[in-house]
Amino acid sequence: MTDIAPPLPARRRRTARPVDSGAPSSPPAPIRTRALTKRYGDLVAVDLLDLEVRAGEIFGLLGQNGAGKTTTILMLLGLTEPTGGTARVVGLDPARRPLEVKRRVGYLPDAVGFYGDLTGRENLRYTARLNGLAEGDAEAHIEHVLEQVGLVGRADTRTDTYSRGMLQRLGIADALLKDPDILILDEPTTSIDPIGVVEILDLLRGLVRERGMTILLSSHLLGQVQSVCDRVGIFASGRLIGVGTVGELAERFGDGAAHVEVTVARDGDTDASADPAAILGRIEHVESVAWDPVHASWRATVRPADASGAVREAILRAAVDSGLRLTSLRVLEPSLDDIYRIAVAGMSRAGATTEVGS
Repeated sequence: MTDIAPPLPARRRRTARPVDSGAPSSPPAPIRTRALTKRYGDLVAVDLLDLEVRAGEIFGLLGQNGAGKTTTILMLLGLTEPTGGTARVVGLDPARRPLEVKRRVGYLPDAVGFYGDLTGRENLRYTARLNGLAEGDAEAHIEHVLEQVGLVGRADTRTDTYSRGMLQRLGIADALLKDPDILILDEPTTSIDPIGVVEILDLLRGLVRERGMTILLSSHLLGQVQSVCDRVGIFASGRLIGVGTVGELAERFGDGAAHVEVTVARDGDTDASADPAAILGRIEHVESVAWDPVHASWRATVRPADASGAVREAILRAAVDSGLRLTSLRVLEPSLDDIYRIAVAGMSRAGATTEVGS
């Protein structure tokens, strides 16, 4: 995929206008909600949502289908009115000033649609006209966003010949045409092949790196959220039950243990009398040792989690003393899948939204 192109020199990046009171030295949050609520009759789709998305970060809104993610996005865009609470997007109330919000926010819905009998470039020209871009400026902007998303080579073919991944990239190009402060994407990698997913996620990282853009990404695909997002909000039954980095969420919802993976050579260079399980089990803070047949490695459970560094050093010393030849030694990163299951299972005990980390 084409590398992210630098911004056009003539284009000046906008900054969000300040809203609500706060420390003068702190930049305003591009997205901020307080007690945001949406009801449909007796159904509470979004319940007292307090959310802040920081400038220049990729924030993942994680939850199963029906958790309230899309409803939240629609309220942020002014496409549906909240039942209660407030929202501010780039300093604006989307319920009162929806058109201004839409000018400042790029949006890629779950089901992106284009005119199939038009080329990618022609579809973007149509969007440019809708956004009031002057014809001369529009062509330069269109070429630029096509370069950003890696579609220059297919820009002049009909979109009904595009793959799902190509349509998603064209959708991002479409959202970028207005030079938005914020990009909101609803399930952007659903039904895309693995290579296409990697390309989309790389593109999002590049947008933040090169343009300082703020991105809100809604998804139910835990692994993809973990791989690209700076912080994650766990959404369940209309409530935000945890916010933070994956590490912070693991500390908040985990069981207080860390896991160290140890791989040992299985050839004649290792002392046959050396028993990895016994050697690891004698180390202080190692609670248990288990064989992982999938990765052909030993997994040591360490408690407390912050003792993992000392345990690794002890493993190295014990390996030298016992003749055990290590081929790899690493602390396993927490799985967002495990964190999510624990968080949702404990939702009834969690109460209101829990913010972790700074």
